[in-house]
This record gives sequence, structure tokens and C-alpha cells, in this order.
Amino acid sequence: MSEENKNEEIVELENEITTQGEDNGIKISDDVVAVIAGVAVSEVPGVAGMSGGFAGGISEVLSGKKNLAKGIKVEVAEKETKIDVNIIVEYGTRIPDVAFEIQTRVKKAVESMTGLKVEEVNVHVQGVNTDTAKKEEQNEESENSEN
Repeated sequence: MSEENKNEEIVELENEITTQGEDNGIKISDDVVAVIAGVAVSEVPGVAGMSGGFAGGISEVLSGKKNLAKGIKVEVAEKETKIDVNIIVEYGTRIPDVAFEIQTRVKKAVESMTGLKVEEVNVHVQGVNTDTAKKEEQNEESENSEN
């Protein structure tokens, strides 16, 4: 190998190392961002659950594990990400407040853990859990019947 070819290879390697050093050569998976977002959403009061669709429900039943990324769609680009969250809210909670809290917590968690800039957090309310409302009515009825 000639001296000139060696120098060219060294220059190419140096360029490759430099470009990897700029972004640390780290690629964060969409699934990782989705799990981080899922944990943040699960901590928000007023969220009854995540709406993940039929396939997600079956895989959760078969594996026996709770899917923390259920109901979350993530698009990761170079340095930024967009996140869609599908939720079911508790009956009686104020939906705009729950959605704002989700946006705030997801953005903070993802940006602090990954270093990615969160461009969007879109919250899609897929339903309202009325089980708690029915339980409250039953409790009130039983208290009234005792008196």
C-alpha cells in the first residue's frame, strides 16, 4: 500500500470519527422514546389507561407483561422527535388539564433522558372510563339506603 493511499484512509477515518463525535454516534430507538413517554403518561392523574389497539392488547395478554409503550407513536429524526399519545381519561376529569399535563411531563421526561428536542406531543382522547362514575353512584346509593 502506498503512502498516499494510507494518508487518504487516515483522512477518511478522521472525518468519520469527527462526524460521529459531533452526534456521539448515538441513535435512540423509537421504542425507547415510547417507553419513556408511556411512563410519564401513566403518572398523570386523570388518565385511566392507554388506547393501543387490537394487536397491542393481544400481545400484552400473551406475554403477560404490561406494554409501557402501548398507545404511543413516536417519530425520531436526527435531533428531534414527534410523539402521539392515545389515552382514555377518567370520568369527571377536565380533559384540557389532563392533556396539558401529559404534554408537559412527556416533553420534560423525553428531553431530559434522551437529549432529543420534542417538537410535538399530540394527545388523542380515545374514550372516557365511566367505571369510576358507576362505582361512585353505587356507593352513594348504598349510603342512602343505610340512612
